Amino acid sequence: MVRGHVDSHRRHVLSTALSRPARRSLRAALTTAIAASALLVAMTGASTAGATTLAAACDAVNLRTGPGTTYAIKTAISTGTTIVTDATVTGTSWSATCGGTAVSGSSWYRITAIGGTSVTAAYGVTYVYGATGLFKAVVAPTPTPSSSPASKTGPTTLPASIAFFGRGYGHGVGMSQHGAYGRAMAGQTMATILGHYYPGTTLGTMSNVQTRVLVLSAWTASSTSPLRLYGRGGNWTFDGIAKTFPADAFVRLTPTVTSSSTGTAVTWRVVVDAVGGTNLYNAVAATDLRMRPASTATVLQLDSKPSTYDRYRGVLRIMLSKTAATATVINELPIETYLRGVVPVEMSSTWPTEALKSQTVAARSYAAYRLHPTTGTFDVYDDTRSQVYRGSLAEKATTNSAITATAGVVLRYGTGYANTLFHSCGGGATENNENVFVSSTGAIVAGAVPYLRGSADRAPDGTSYDKSSPYATWQTAWYSLAQVQAFFAADSRTNVGTLVALDLSRRGVSGRLLSVTLVGADGATKTVSGDVFVSIFNARRPLTDPPLRGSLLDLAPIP
Repeated sequence: MVRGHVDSHRRHVLSTALSRPARRSLRAALTTAIAASALLVAMTGASTAGATTLAAACDAVNLRTGPGTTYAIKTAISTGTTIVTDATVTGTSWSATCGGTAVSGSSWYRITAIGGTSVTAAYGVTYVYGATGLFKAVVAPTPTPSSSPASKTGPTTLPASIAFFGRGYGHGVGMSQHGAYGRAMAGQTMATILGHYYPGTTLGTMSNVQTRVLVLSAWTASSTSPLRLYGRGGNWTFDGIAKTFPADAFVRLTPTVTSSSTGTAVTWRVVVDAVGGTNLYNAVAATDLRMRPASTATVLQLDSKPSTYDRYRGVLRIMLSKTAATATVINELPIETYLRGVVPVEMSSTWPTEALKSQTVAARSYAAYRLHPTTGTFDVYDDTRSQVYRGSLAEKATTNSAITATAGVVLRYGTGYANTLFHSCGGGATENNENVFVSSTGAIVAGAVPYLRGSADRAPDGTSYDKSSPYATWQTAWYSLAQVQAFFAADSRTNVGTLVALDLSRRGVSGRLLSVTLVGADGATKTVSGDVFVSIFNARRPLTDPPLRGSLLDLAPIP
């Protein structure tokens, strides 16, 4: 399920994209490119770079069943009615007068949605067409802090009874997962959804490159608690060991620690037993092992991982320390296989197909941005420091289908992969990256990323696309002024003596707090980032009380 865990993405530096691997199979590259190109034509049209929202520039604009004036008129729309177009095509010539100006041409917009409703849902056809000269660009309104009741200049004196009200869950940068759900339910396509959340990016392709996922880090082993692994479902091998082991054979890697005046040395022994206990192998282990499936049916179980999600496709690289009794395990597998353990964890597999495809492309791009095959031992974490990956046990048929349907498709900005951050629920608006990834005092330290711009995320009727989220709106419990004063006095970063006021005026484009200034009775002030303010409150509140879900918060409900 989606969660606010993607707040941890703020740990990643927004730098230039890493290069793709220098070598690849020519056949694999051609196959991927041809398949992905065919998919892109199907999704966005051969003459487009992405989906665009436009509005009718005049009244009685005819939308037809094909790109020409001889095609039947399906409907006519009035000035200001929005459309979503995913391609510009060449058709027969047209001419008209729009807003008092004569216009003509032979290009037509291929339209997928009208007024927030998909063409398929409204008329039972895939597309309708409109003459390009009869539409104008639409700029999504940017939410402003003034929509937040306490967002005025200067401090707000705290009342005797206090609750915090908020919207959204997560950092608010990039794609809102619940927003993608709402947009898909409204009939928007993957291309439209991604085009909104990552403006200026284009759809591109990549090959099915290897991805290295850290699945166990510096795990402590002992003689009574060795590192334990299994090969499940089929035969398997260790690189460098001339044996093939049967399904369900059990691996133990046990350290022996020797201390001397020169330090600590560790040797390891690998023991493999069959299901019935028969010993199959027993020898000193290399400190860098790769456990590899010998058939397509085999998955590898990392039984020592403290999680029920401990089975993996691909290879397990086992790195054993020579100076400590610790083991690190990295899952090496193709990126398309990796996504099968990511997408259903980051987004509910029951959600609409276009939302799942959007999440897939975002997750693939996010991982691709972080690949560095010639340096280090792993590319991504399996937890919220990157995006959550739970191996083969997490896989679902619907998300596997979304991955197959978008195989190789990524978002690019310029020549590099886009850093496609995402979060659970935007609360009706997303935020500029530099307003979120700030210092502990709220100072802007990150550069602005052109495709990570905040914008309104609301349907034409004004409701937020993420309204299905349980955290589209939220509030804390009510507290006395004395309780709130005690919460913040308990932390040196926010202790101003007797807290009497909060300055909540410094906000980003979505209304999220860049910083909060706390004011004491004697005039003392301290300023912390919105996230630090949230973390201190959450750490001090009673554990059974609702937490602050993010920094889009105020002292009164936010519209």
